[in-house]
Amino acid sequence: MGKTTMAKANVQRTDSRAPAGGDRFWDFIKQMGIALVLALCIKTSIVEAYKIPSGSMEDTLKVGDFLLANKFIYGSRLPIPFVDVRLPDFRDPLPGDVVIFKYPLDPDVNYIKRCIAVSGQTVEIRNKQVYVDGQPIELPEHGKYEATHAEPFHRPRGQQLGTRDNMPLVTVPPNALFVMGDNRDRSSDSRFWGFVPRENVLGKAMIVHWSWQDDPRAPETSWRNPFSYVRSLAYNIVHIHQRVRWSRLFQIIS
Repeated sequence: MGKTTMAKANVQRTDSRAPAGGDRFWDFIKQMGIALVLALCIKTSIVEAYKIPSGSMEDTLKVGDFLLANKFIYGSRLPIPFVDVRLPDFRDPLPGDVVIFKYPLDPDVNYIKRCIAVSGQTVEIRNKQVYVDGQPIELPEHGKYEATHAEPFHRPRGQQLGTRDNMPLVTVPPNALFVMGDNRDRSSDSRFWGFVPRENVLGKAMIVHWSWQDDPRAPETSWRNPFSYVRSLAYNIVHIHQRVRWSRLFQIIS
């Protein structure tokens, strides 16, 4: 009799520790909430993924490259609503860094360019050759020009810093960057719309983690035809070995 009573008591104590269905659901919600907050903090403060939509940085970066950017190095913003709080930065952007930033003329759009000069430095362009503090700067390893001719200098209406191939001497103001695309003849950059405020800088490009090249034969998708997404997925699975630029995966961006 005593043993039976003790066994029942043990069963009761074990059952009392088991969470009810509602408790398990609430525990799941809390865990998911914590995971989402951590993911948001990582995305906004440490590392974020970007896709290259244009050829302004070719051949350093190609259209369809997906890259990761280090947002921590320059002092990222914390994801706190209505408050502009930044983490301490490890260093400021340096000439040669490939940086992601908010486009000064439309902060809702992110751009990626190479930092050419920083506050206090001078920049001049003569017949395509870039000079910083009077010294010629070499084209980046994978940078390029697409045109062989140079344009005569003139200042088009509405353009702050002159033309593509010839630009008069300018001094980068405090807390600002002068940036250019590596595809020098096909880039909208500081030569045309001015300097990048330091506060607009989001991060430093680190690595290409995926690269997906365009295929004009790929079927188009439309929300009006849900089956088009199925066809597109099937096509991409069949042709994945052709569409992925395997040699670019995990390349360090420099």
